[in-house]
Amino acid sequence: MVRRTVKQRSQGLCRVESGVMQENVSTMTSEVDEENNAVGRCLLGNWVEERATALLDRTKPTSCVHKYGHTGILSMDVTARVQGISTFKATFKSPKSIGVRQKGNRAELLENDLIKRISDQIQAEMNIEPLAPELCSVTKADYKVEGFKSVRAPLTTDHDYTADQAITFWSDNYQKIQGVTAVKTKDQPFKRNATFSTPIGDQLDDTMLYPSENDTL
Repeated sequence: MVRRTVKQRSQGLCRVESGVMQENVSTMTSEVDEENNAVGRCLLGNWVEERATALLDRTKPTSCVHKYGHTGILSMDVTARVQGISTFKATFKSPKSIGVRQKGNRAELLENDLIKRISDQIQAEMNIEPLAPELCSVTKADYKVEGFKSVRAPLTTDHDYTADQAITFWSDNYQKIQGVTAVKTKDQPFKRNATFSTPIGDQLDDTMLYPSENDTL
């Protein structure tokens, strides 16, 4: 019984030691991960400020360091305030008047009068009043010019527009039209014709299948 208890005690101690070692390893890994994955940490990790404040980061929590920064690095005077003027404004200041009149009254009046005359002259040259527009229509400008006389061209062929067949695209290409009867009269190709719908039996008795040029509507 004594041997068994000693053995059990040794096994329990081993388990406790292994548990402590695992906890230490886990805490070390968590610290390493926290250090590697610190908020706001530089990716390269080789900046002068980060190396200079590496020891100070361990005194306070990381959240406080990133929120309030490090005390005593830039200035030992904690109560000091930021200056209200920048280096640029302190170096490059606007010129100030010396408070003494540089020109006399007569010279200043002559200069102002000369400036006014020159400005009025320039304004008069640039802002010239436009000329009154000449109202003229296209017919008056192109067809009723002074000295122009309209002469009609002489007729080369007599045409009666009331009786002659009009020349159109279809009158020149009536042979290419599909679905119409044959045309025998060229002067009237589109005259009414019932040959297309007349039965063949009725057409055999007709001596003249197509109308002549002298037929009327």
